[in-house]
Amino acid sequence: MSAPSPAISLLSPFAAIGRATLAALAAIGRVAAFALHTVRRAVTPPYYPGRFLEQLGYIGWLSLPVVGLTAIFTGAALAQQIYTAGSRFSAQSTVPAVVVIGMVRELGPVLVGLMVAGRISSAMAAELGTMRVTEQLDALTTLRTDSYRYLIAPRLFAALIALPLLVLVANAIGLFGGWLLATTRLGFNSASYLDVTRRFLSVDDFQMALVKAGVFGFFIALMGCYHGFTTQGGAAGVGNATRNAVVSAFVLILASNFLITATAFGR
Repeated sequence: MSAPSPAISLLSPFAAIGRATLAALAAIGRVAAFALHTVRRAVTPPYYPGRFLEQLGYIGWLSLPVVGLTAIFTGAALAQQIYTAGSRFSAQSTVPAVVVIGMVRELGPVLVGLMVAGRISSAMAAELGTMRVTEQLDALTTLRTDSYRYLIAPRLFAALIALPLLVLVANAIGLFGGWLLATTRLGFNSASYLDVTRRFLSVDDFQMALVKAGVFGFFIALMGCYHGFTTQGGAAGVGNATRNAVVSAFVLILASNFLITATAFGR
């Protein structure tokens, strides 16, 4: 068997890069087609309000404990770190301002998105993936029930509504955690701390947090439903779908967070 020519050997790395690029573009296309198909089906009847309310409670209400714990500890840790760093430059008074800006603009939406993605995307992928490999989705089709409207649309709309609400709660709890640590351990006056927080808290920051939360919620539900709905390969396939849903949701959350932040403040 003859050895490959030098030109072929030289181009092999570029061929591998090209194959990976084409595969990535194909995957993006499949996800985009799935999302468009789901949205188109979701806005036309029949609707399933019971399924929507069930998912809203599961995504929103049942996520409150983990979101609250994450927010209060993050707010307290942020206040401590800002105080420690600011003490090197005699800038301890910046703690309430930095805490409110950092928590509302960035840490609140991103941490809520990541925590909910770990809880919800994996659950959606596991549930829909199990239904796929056990042929329950085929049974729904046989019963003339649209899987997109009955299973995916309620999850998508519930995540779009639940994530902004969770971010509002997380921001409030995170600011409370920063205030609690600052007033009990760092020697801040409560009235002065709250006054600075109020002055640096703007409507634009809340609007940005809600926009981010809506985008994150869409990606969380989309990745969980897509990977679960396209599961193949039995139990191993369900495990792979669960892992891929969480990883892809994390990547999309972090990437979209950067793009939104750069668009709003990158000037």
